[in-house]
Amino acid sequence: MEAYLVGAVRTAVGRRGGMHAATHPADLAGGVLKALMERTRVDPGAVDDVIVGCVDTVGPQSGDIARTAWLAAGLPEHVPGVTVDRQCGSSQQAVHFAAQAVMSGTADLVVAGGVQNMSQVPISSAMAPAGPYVNAEGWMNRYKSANVDQFASADEIAARWSLGREELERYAFLSHEKSLKALANRTFGVEICGGRDDECPRRDTSMEKMSGLPTLRDGGTTTAATASQIADGAAALLVASEQAVRDHGLRPRARIHHLSARGDDPVLMLAAPIPATAHALRRTGLTIGDIDRFEVNEAFAGVVLAWLRETGADPARVNVNGGAIALGHPLGATGARLMVTLLHELERSGGRYGLQTMCEGGGQANVTIIERL
Repeated sequence: MEAYLVGAVRTAVGRRGGMHAATHPADLAGGVLKALMERTRVDPGAVDDVIVGCVDTVGPQSGDIARTAWLAAGLPEHVPGVTVDRQCGSSQQAVHFAAQAVMSGTADLVVAGGVQNMSQVPISSAMAPAGPYVNAEGWMNRYKSANVDQFASADEIAARWSLGREELERYAFLSHEKSLKALANRTFGVEICGGRDDECPRRDTSMEKMSGLPTLRDGGTTTAATASQIADGAAALLVASEQAVRDHGLRPRARIHHLSARGDDPVLMLAAPIPATAHALRRTGLTIGDIDRFEVNEAFAGVVLAWLRETGADPARVNVNGGAIALGHPLGATGARLMVTLLHELERSGGRYGLQTMCEGGGQANVTIIERL
């Protein structure tokens, strides 16, 4: 059985302390869920489930925000919701779970999305109260340290792939250039609800300014300029079965061609998209050259540059409208945001296949391949 993407929408991404800072996360997600229902013209009462990715589910993001957001949007009470945490890949995994439910025949219409308000709930809030989350006896016996540090991981990737600071900064500068061009061309306009533009791209950035920033670790190469930006946002997609397409008169925009997740070294953490992409291509029989557009999350510049070297992908097809270094990385929302952008970019460019992947806490990566219809 097939799973189709029939709707995709997102908020503009706001910088920390910016446009969404005062918006309750349930209202932020609720707004995009309501917009999705309005755009697809689907009776929200026909939805079987709502699956929302969110990281740091404490405070205003606690209590199953998928359910809270749906209800906050005024949508039907009989529709359930569940919240997913696969760290940065949470809402990409939400899409996977939605597609798997449809493919299995146990659901016909599933909403998949993500939300994160990092202005209200600071990064790693869920990990802070009780000390290191990786100090279990079995973990310590295996990995010898509870110090899992994403900045150390970013520096280690740069060192292993011989990526110098200037190369990282060139990549980051290009991300801003591409995002600013997309904003100027109104490229994102059709995929955003609420009438606002993405807030994070830095119009005043330059290679000179980047070169003057301190590194995030002594002796490292990673700076704030070559890391993704803390941000707020939400995104959602509607996944439908063949039966739902017929019953509701829907237009399939893309077919889920492949979905998978793979694990890698949890201490290095950020390199998992490399083996995950290789696995996905093996499973599908596609080559890297068959893919027309890629969205590879820019958690750090080195993540994408190392992935490019190992996969041989054409850089001109990767993150063509910029990525999280410029556009921001609202953790639980980014997976769905990337999927919304990937779908719209395939439609703009006329491409057939799009591949999305992102590094995730615990040394994991999801890969989704969609086929535009």
